[in-house]
Amino acid sequence: MDVFMLQLFNGVSVSSILLLIALGLAITFGLMNVINMAHGELIMIGAYAAYVTQNLFRNYAPASVFDSYFIAAIPVSFLVAFLFGLLLETVLIRFMYGRPLDSLLATWGVGLVLQQLARSIFGAPNVGVTSPKWLDGGMTVASGVVLPYKRLFIIGLVIVCLLAMYVYIYRSNAGRRMRAVMQNREMAACLGISTRRVDAVTFAIGSGIAGIAGCALTLLGPIGPSIGTYYIVDAFMVVVLGGVGKLVGTVFGALGIGLTNTLFEFWTTASLGKVLVFLCIVAFLQWRPKGFVAMRTRSLD
Repeated sequence: MDVFMLQLFNGVSVSSILLLIALGLAITFGLMNVINMAHGELIMIGAYAAYVTQNLFRNYAPASVFDSYFIAAIPVSFLVAFLFGLLLETVLIRFMYGRPLDSLLATWGVGLVLQQLARSIFGAPNVGVTSPKWLDGGMTVASGVVLPYKRLFIIGLVIVCLLAMYVYIYRSNAGRRMRAVMQNREMAACLGISTRRVDAVTFAIGSGIAGIAGCALTLLGPIGPSIGTYYIVDAFMVVVLGGVGKLVGTVFGALGIGLTNTLFEFWTTASLGKVLVFLCIVAFLQWRPKGFVAMRTRSLD
């Protein structure tokens, strides 16, 4: 039972990380059909923003308040990635709508440029972010079962981000306009909605969430220019499995991949577990090609 509880917690922990990474990708891909291969580099930007925030607190703030740097790093990472996403959409992405292959190649090139820029600024070796002391240790729930505070904090952060996105998408005027553009872009434009503004803000919000994901990843280990490339494939799998553009589907997709991946790796090996997860996803998509939750639309296929 202890082993089962520990593996279940590990699966939920992996699922929460995948959900936070894929949340912004699901919004932008579902709304604009833009395959953003630079999403991993937006995660990297958020991680380095947390690293810079840590150094600023260490060099200029009193030592007594250093442990609070991570609370400040979360909005800083969101803001930096948000502004960069807004710039990227204005300069490049808005000219790629309706051209998925071109957007894939263009954003892949942007990702390579950003990785090289990070190497030039911060260096090629990985850098470490010191976690706050209040996140050291873990909570003992049973004999031999200790839940790390860092993982629990990430799960709580994901829940907060998920609730914030739910309120924004389903309980605000901006979210209503976003859903209108997502369901029928032409009709929304006829009703006076600025689809270009909605696209820009939505892409920037998705980028900001990727920045928060990068900030959270600093708690799990050192960061480097290629930190986002380790998660981009899993993020796309979560989006496709859950259903493009659906928040609930993204949650189901992240939970499904995270739990099955953890269980398969426990029963077999890491490589074989990843292969089994891919096979399960392919089999599921043969049964439900639109994922867990299909988007409702009035437009004809």
